[in-house]
Amino acid sequence: MAEARIRRGGTARLSSAKGRSGNGATKGGRGRALKRRSWVDSLIEYLPVSEATLQRMASWAIVGIFGGIVIAIAIFAGLPGMARQQAADIAARTGFEVDKVEVRGVERMDELSVYNIALGQVDRSMLSLDLPKVRADMLKLGWVKDARISRRLPDTLVVDIVERDPVAVWQHGGQLHLIDVQGVVLQSVSASAMPDLPLVVGPNANRQTAGLNRLMENAPALKPMLAGATWVGNRRWDLRFQSGETLSLPEGDKDSAGALVNFARMDGVNRLLGRGIVKFDMRDPDRFVLRLPQGKVEEKPTDAAAATAKAADAGEEG
Repeated sequence: MAEARIRRGGTARLSSAKGRSGNGATKGGRGRALKRRSWVDSLIEYLPVSEATLQRMASWAIVGIFGGIVIAIAIFAGLPGMARQQAADIAARTGFEVDKVEVRGVERMDELSVYNIALGQVDRSMLSLDLPKVRADMLKLGWVKDARISRRLPDTLVVDIVERDPVAVWQHGGQLHLIDVQGVVLQSVSASAMPDLPLVVGPNANRQTAGLNRLMENAPALKPMLAGATWVGNRRWDLRFQSGETLSLPEGDKDSAGALVNFARMDGVNRLLGRGIVKFDMRDPDRFVLRLPQGKVEEKPTDAAAATAKAADAGEEG
């Protein structure tokens, strides 16, 4: 009986120990599991994707990072430029190279300069041809106001030119140059081949051509009679008419325009041009001076005096 009790007690004590031991292990395990659980695990549970999908995404991210590093190294080593050059060389060998040039819009300038630029490029492959550079080279030509460059495969370069309009001939330093309204020199001309355009004379006279055109718009009736103009002292104009007379105008846009309008009115009333007067001087707003040729005064003093008086009267009325 005693042994039985002892055995049962022992068994009971052993079972109790085991139970306590098992419960302790369970509690310790749960504690360790809670400690290992982090905020990252909690965040993953709330994501609407599976763990396998996250693993695939991580794998692709690693591949992308590695690929980016490889591309960066290739760019640093110059491989894309080499690849482009190789492709351009292959295209040129297969016929995609500038061999023809089609020029449009040229009426006055020499087309040869356009061909020389288009066909003189170092790299003439249609794939790698530097169109902005070709256009910039075209714009350096005096006649070219604007240019548009385009490709027409397989081997043609199309060049559309907008030419400048010549408005005068500039005489300076013993040379004659055709110029546009902005004073841009278009080309040199010879005295024997002078175009039917006004002649502007003097340093920087080419840069004053636009101002001269605006000045002559104040007297439309006199504009067709203008043969040339001299820019004097970099401040005022002397106008020379086809009938041989010279008109000296004052300085300043407003004063010169007013004097020209007054002269045009006097010429319309008294016909000053074509009467043999050498020069009209209107630089002084209070005086209208006429200079007659020496022989003219003795031959026809009455006509000369009458012309002077009429002109002075008309100037006072104006």
